[in-house]
Amino acid sequence: MTEAITPRPGVVTVTLNAAIDQTLDVPGFTAGAVNRAVAETRTAGGKGINVAAFLAGGSTPVTATGFLGEENTAVFDALFRRRGIRDRCLRLAGRSRVNIKLVDREGRSVTDINLPGLHVPAESWRGLLTVVDDLAAANRTFILSGSVPMGVPDTAYAEMVAALRRRGAFVVVDASGPPLRHAVAARPDMVKPNAAELAELLGRPLKDRAEVVRAARDLSESGIALVVVSLGAEGAVFVEGGRALLAVPPPVEVASTVGAGDAMVAGVVAARLDGVGLEDCARRGTAFAAGTLSRLGPELPSPDRLAELMRAVRVEEL
Repeated sequence: MTEAITPRPGVVTVTLNAAIDQTLDVPGFTAGAVNRAVAETRTAGGKGINVAAFLAGGSTPVTATGFLGEENTAVFDALFRRRGIRDRCLRLAGRSRVNIKLVDREGRSVTDINLPGLHVPAESWRGLLTVVDDLAAANRTFILSGSVPMGVPDTAYAEMVAALRRRGAFVVVDASGPPLRHAVAARPDMVKPNAAELAELLGRPLKDRAEVVRAARDLSESGIALVVVSLGAEGAVFVEGGRALLAVPPPVEVASTVGAGDAMVAGVVAARLDGVGLEDCARRGTAFAAGTLSRLGPELPSPDRLAELMRAVRVEEL
């Protein structure tokens, strides 16, 4: 049984490289040809921003921090107001990046075009560390997600993990490349790579699910309490305390895969806050991810639909 996170129940998400997700619905998208979009949406994005949106609205206060470009904050401001997310983001000169998602429902594909982010001055990075430390006085759970922008060191998450662990916080890292490698060395409480990111972290290919499970077990045994490895449509592997589970989602109609991994993080964290065991964490995380696949933007389906999806998730002991 996983212990409930009760002493300081607030959740903080940290997004160093926030983005505006411009999603274009382009039936039959073909590279190198003229394509016509039939719909467009613009939503506040960045992995931590998405997690905050998925977690907001419950009994646990949610705070978002990180960096935003002061020239195009309106979409973020609107999200924070609508979802009741406390805004502790630092505003920097310039514009937050725009990530373009070309969604072809006919071909069941999503093409991502990610633009460069802001350049973060050294004093702004130090300022964010001060904000995070201040937030640790009143919040128990921190989720550090996404890429690292120019001006911020690859050791950013590792620095935060070390500082937050000293403050007694539960720390989740969802990143890739060097920032994840450094963060893992600082031993966060939970990581959520996908299979490719885990292989990159270990510096070797993972040829099948058995090798993914073994690698996840090794990572857990190194001192990271909960390791979640997403496998796309095949589900996800959850490893904690020597136990490994595979959670497989039910079939759903896919509108966009954008934010599905962030929804999984939010579902697992929400379950942990309720003090449930590993199987229920796996069910809720997988249901959150499956539920957002049929929607555009960081939105979950209704509670009834989520409950239906949770019941439909197949969980296997590995």
